[in-house]
Amino acid sequence: MRILYAIQGTGNGHISRAMDVGPALEKHGEVDYLVSGAQVEISLSQIPKYRSPGVSFYFGKRGGINLSKTFMKNSTLRFYKEINDFPIDQYDLVINDFEPITAWAARKRGRRTVGLSHQGALLSDKCPKPESRDIVGKMILKNYAPVSQNYGFHFDAFDTDIYTPVVRKCIRDVKPTNKGHYTVYLPAYSDEKIIKVLSQIKGIQWQVFSKHSSKAYHIDDISIVPIHNDLFIESITSAQGVLCGAGFETPAESLYLGKKLMVIPMEGQYEQHCNAAALRKLGIPVLKKLKLKKVNKIQDWVQSDMVLQMDYPDETEAIVTRIIEKEMGYER
Repeated sequence: MRILYAIQGTGNGHISRAMDVGPALEKHGEVDYLVSGAQVEISLSQIPKYRSPGVSFYFGKRGGINLSKTFMKNSTLRFYKEINDFPIDQYDLVINDFEPITAWAARKRGRRTVGLSHQGALLSDKCPKPESRDIVGKMILKNYAPVSQNYGFHFDAFDTDIYTPVVRKCIRDVKPTNKGHYTVYLPAYSDEKIIKVLSQIKGIQWQVFSKHSSKAYHIDDISIVPIHNDLFIESITSAQGVLCGAGFETPAESLYLGKKLMVIPMEGQYEQHCNAAALRKLGIPVLKKLKLKKVNKIQDWVQSDMVLQMDYPDETEAIVTRIIEKEMGYER
């Protein structure tokens, strides 16, 4: 059986999940990989057969998306050409992790595709949603990478065909420690903004992983470190707490490790606001924005003893096998 595994390459979370899902798929057939997108700092152990800039969002420095850079870096003509040219009919099964080129190529040719992503879970009405309505955000989530059937991952199994997170083997294999520092990953904020706020909280060692700096430097108790997968794993597994955006993989890994967690969803990112709603339901503190007026809330969080540890079992192979057995029953 020929399997295509198409992965969104914007951010690190999709690639992190693929490191475990890919080998599980390879037990069922010959797998070709496609990665589309930008702003990813980690790589698959497998070499992708297909690589594309895709349709990517670029992080800004004020808590949201850099709209001008996102517009300038994306090419509509290239995207349509890739959809038309992609050899989707060569594959018996298409597994899609929120990847638009193969999703639209399959839809155009009437091919069934299987969504296996965190975003797929967010489409369920049973998953927590933010109080504020975001019609455009919902529309993007539904139509960015449309598939025939969705299977999803979330912080909890809120619905049928929603599973708990895939935790990377490199995280599972590490015994967590507590060296007293706090790991920070807020890619939508500038280093200057993060330093301005966190420097108000004295006596805490902050290890800030930056999207915006190419070299490491220190200012008082704050260390700024360029994104590096091994260094990030070392930091998060030995941290006392984690302050991060309301993405999926970093909060999920923090919960699995039993780290104190606080999240700040990106402005204008419906997905992150859905994640924040789910985390708030679990009891995790959520900040609306990173700003000086919120220092007291961060200080209270630092001083608190509130820790939630989630037991996310290693079910990746079983989930993949279940999905393949179910999907191969459909007529192609």
